[in-house]
Formats: sequence, structure tokens, C-alpha cells
Amino acid sequence: MKVSKAQAAENRQGILDAAARLYRERGLAGVGVADITRDAGLTHGGLYRHFESKDALVREACARAFDWSIAPLDGHTPNATVADRIKSYLSPAHRDAPGRGCPAAALAVDAARAGPELSEVFASGIERNIQRFTQLLADHAPAPAEPFGADAAQVSAAHRARAMEVLATMVGGLVLARATAAAQPALSQELLTTLQEQLIQLLDTPQD
Repeated sequence: MKVSKAQAAENRQGILDAAARLYRERGLAGVGVADITRDAGLTHGGLYRHFESKDALVREACARAFDWSIAPLDGHTPNATVADRIKSYLSPAHRDAPGRGCPAAALAVDAARAGPELSEVFASGIERNIQRFTQLLADHAPAPAEPFGADAAQVSAAHRARAMEVLATMVGGLVLARATAAAQPALSQELLTTLQEQLIQLLDTPQD
């Protein structure tokens, strides 16, 4: 039976959504085409009507995963502060649900090993996250201390540097919390709590 254009588009989106979630849950090497199509409710052969290769699917699914944004996971805080986002990111809920969370924390090591095309997908996604978080800090966090005569570009660069520092700490902390959760849950929780506190304190302190 011929599939309508609307149904074909819906099927394609279902494949991308399933792949983006499963890759984050299991890693790129831990997911086969059959796993993705089964999760999407489609047949194995149907996937290649939408994607020219598995590598093409991986790239698009990872790009799709970067639609995820740092926001409270409960969905009930429309005017969330920077501190709210840090607490949500470095939380047991995010730690325990990689398939619904940050692709950088879930797949960065896989991307580093996968070659330049996937690296470009991650570079673009990470750059967007840096830009978003830089703007968030500019809007809501204490302004960096400005040297006499500093221009707008210098102030913007200071916000960007701090955004990189905070994001890298959050991603690294989440990776370590996930790696230790099964064997030493207390250590995992300590990592989350300590980094929450340290980052919020950092953002409450103007840069020198």
C-alpha cells in the first residue's frame, strides 16, 4: 500500500526520534537498525527509504538530539533561572534518563571516535549550546567585572568564557555521576550536589 507524503514524513520523524533516544541511552555502537525501526513501529527495510545509510541516520539523529535544551525537567518552571537549569541538569532525574537528556554528556566520546562528519554535527550542536548559555548568562547572571574601558565585545567574550566553563563542568560532572551511580550511588550523588553548589556560587560571584 502506498504511503502518503504526510505519513512518510511522520514515519521519518518517528525513526529520528527513536534513534536520537536510543543512541543516547546505549551509545552509537549499542544500537542496530532493527532496534530503531522496532522502536518506531516500522519495518527494517523501511528505514532505507528515508536515509541513504546508517551513518546518515546517525548524523541526523544526533543533530535532532541537540534540539534538547537545558531547562527544568519537570516542565513547570517557565521563568527558570540559571540556577534552576544547573540544578535540573545535575540531578538524579537527568542522570538516570540519558535518552531524554543532553547529547553531549551521552555521546561526546562516541562522536570523537566517529570521524569528521559526526564531529561537525557535534561541533555545531555544542556551539549552539554555548551561544544559548552565553545569552542566558548575559540576561540573568551577574555581569562579569569589566576592566576600565572594556567594550561590548570584551564583555561578550567574558560571558562566553564563563558559559564554556559552566557547560564543560556540567557535562563532565554528569558523565562522572553516571559512571559511578551503579557501584557507588553516594559518590554519584555527591558529585551532582557538590557541582550544583559550586557552579551556582561561581555564577553569584562577578568575574575579576
